[in-house]
Amino acid sequence: MSYVGKVVLITGGSKGIGRAVTEQFVALGAKVAINYSSDSSAADELVKTLGENNVLPIKADAGSVVSTKEMVEQTVSRFGKIDILIPNAGIMPLANLENVTEEMFDNIYQVNVKGPLFLAKAAVPHMPEGSHIVFLSTSLCHSNTILPPQLLYCSTKGAIEQITRLLSKDLASKGIIVNCVAPGPTATELFMRGKPDTLVDAIKKHSPFNRLGTPEEIAEAIVYLSGTSWVAGQTVRCNGGMI
Repeated sequence: MSYVGKVVLITGGSKGIGRAVTEQFVALGAKVAINYSSDSSAADELVKTLGENNVLPIKADAGSVVSTKEMVEQTVSRFGKIDILIPNAGIMPLANLENVTEEMFDNIYQVNVKGPLFLAKAAVPHMPEGSHIVFLSTSLCHSNTILPPQLLYCSTKGAIEQITRLLSKDLASKGIIVNCVAPGPTATELFMRGKPDTLVDAIKKHSPFNRLGTPEEIAEAIVYLSGTSWVAGQTVRCNGGMI
């Protein structure tokens, strides 16, 4: 599969799954604009590794409507268009009903739902026919091992799956294909942070392969969906058979 001549805009593109996606697209010939929120060192290192001709770093708040417009403007100014949009950035505060706060609710919905939706709104006028949007959900939306503190996170990702369904119909007339990837437990720095080995080992056992997924494996699914012509409006669960 070749993406020579294609332009990708991905939020949260300097670490974890986002970084793996960026690396794979550049290897396949694409130019990639990567958004990051604060850690410029990770973004700068990725640009150095992949080449400043191939990667454009953009520091911005992925949950801000103003910033989503600025991301699109910078990408189009540099590369002329957007062929593939991947709203990957997200946050995961944990709280059950007793501990949830209005501030926590507003913050997670701003980053996980409002940002992706308005990023798509800003990008679509610059996306030619045959373009793709790939949203990110979570396999937790379909898991019976879900825990009460994942209340807000899963509700935002449920919203993303519905946005995927509706936008796939809305944007079909423009020739833009919309899908979603729902990863299971993936060995990113963020996922591993604060988890003892005993907990990680227990999570691994939910997979028939007895391991976590890798960022590269999730990236493969995202890259694949960014080149399909007849898969549309789907949420593809990438979880190693855990669910």
